[in-house]
Amino acid sequence: MSGSLESRKGKVVALCGGVGGAKLAFGLSRLLGNDLTLIVNTGDDFEHLGLAISPDIDTVLYTLSGLANPELGWGRRDESWNFMEALDALGGETWFRLGDRDLALHVERTRRLSSGESLTSITGSIAAHLGVGAQVLPMSDMPVRTMVATSEGVLPFQRYFVERRCAPRVNGIFFEGAKEARATPEVISALQDPKLRAIVVCPSNPFLSIDPILSVPGIRARLEQARVPVMAVSPIIGGKAVKGPTGKIMAEFDVPATSQAIARHYSGLLQGLVIDDADADDREAVPCAVHVSRTLMKSKEDRVRLAGEVLEFADRFATDASSREPA
Repeated sequence: MSGSLESRKGKVVALCGGVGGAKLAFGLSRLLGNDLTLIVNTGDDFEHLGLAISPDIDTVLYTLSGLANPELGWGRRDESWNFMEALDALGGETWFRLGDRDLALHVERTRRLSSGESLTSITGSIAAHLGVGAQVLPMSDMPVRTMVATSEGVLPFQRYFVERRCAPRVNGIFFEGAKEARATPEVISALQDPKLRAIVVCPSNPFLSIDPILSVPGIRARLEQARVPVMAVSPIIGGKAVKGPTGKIMAEFDVPATSQAIARHYSGLLQGLVIDDADADDREAVPCAVHVSRTLMKSKEDRVRLAGEVLEFADRFATDASSREPA
């Protein structure tokens, strides 16, 4: 990463969800601080045990604040499980595990939502209390729910992902409530900020984490019309997905697990795609500019290094944004 990166100024918006997205968001936040805005998937949100759960928002908040559980990849570190043990003894639903520390966030979010406060306002307040400098925005304050059409019928996302552990075959994915939803003024403002430097699509699951964001009316159009570089990091490494159901879903949709397929999935949006060294031979087949790097983020240093490369890749096009040719 060149030393000139520090001298380049401007706002950056990143779309993310899940653990992979949160890792790159961490790297971007270390480099950009409050010049970073994260638009986070809320298609995974659901009500459980009477509580409003926002898994992707919480993963981002915990990761950026240094509170994420490094062993599990979700939830808070230094967690205890007394609540779940007591619930199990009562015969309650324990398929979705809520740690004692994590529970506090859900209780507070539910209380404030019930009083009429918006999810955007609540998320911003919690981020501030946790010392997160980046602006963390839900994709919408209106409910959008990812529904998975499977061999066992239509399942809400968490039932498919957590309870059934992605076992059923996926036949289709749709986003309930997306047509009626609206992007918040904060999301629109971030995407239209005159100081915007770049838009980054994190290496999140394209189908389950990024597509819900793009399903909210107005968001995809603003990416298509962006006057700044729109860059993505491929979640594919060596022809396989790093983690989660991405590879399984691509196979069930008869989509090859390649960076070319990722670029085509985001057709009309991208100016550039960052791919892994292991897929370097595929660069000529990718229908947009390509940067080859080590995209597996095993350490915090990996996250910051990759984030820096993504920003520098975007900056190569910043002076010629009007001539961008979408993938």
